[in-house]
Amino acid sequence: MTQSQTDTPPRPLILELLAFVVVGGLGAVGYAVLSVALISLRSGVPDWLMGGIAYAAMILPVYLGHRAFSFPGSGPHSVALPRYVAVQAMGIALASAFSYVAYNLFGIAGMLGALFVAAATAAVSFVFLRLWAFAGR
Repeated sequence: MTQSQTDTPPRPLILELLAFVVVGGLGAVGYAVLSVALISLRSGVPDWLMGGIAYAAMILPVYLGHRAFSFPGSGPHSVALPRYVAVQAMGIALASAFSYVAYNLFGIAGMLGALFVAAATAAVSFVFLRLWAFAGR
């Protein structure tokens, strides 16, 4: 089959990047709201675990957002979703490594360090999502 029969035509990289930032930003806001809501329930579940539950709950909606807007026409869910989850797991490991680099090696503290970690992790994630997880375009 040809590209036109199965896939959406490629979009400019800048549009993919812009959609990635918007979808990811909305996902981050959704995570923050859900995390605060779950923690405020005071259910006896530790706050750190509630944060993890909120993060896990946002994986599917953000995946669907990226699939629809950032990387449309990205092949079957049976391929893209497991790859997306793998990139998310890699992102957690990268955020930990980038945190070590920012806070321990470079001494970048506070909001500046957090922004570095978020930007570096997002940049690597974008590349892996574009070239691997959603490569079926």
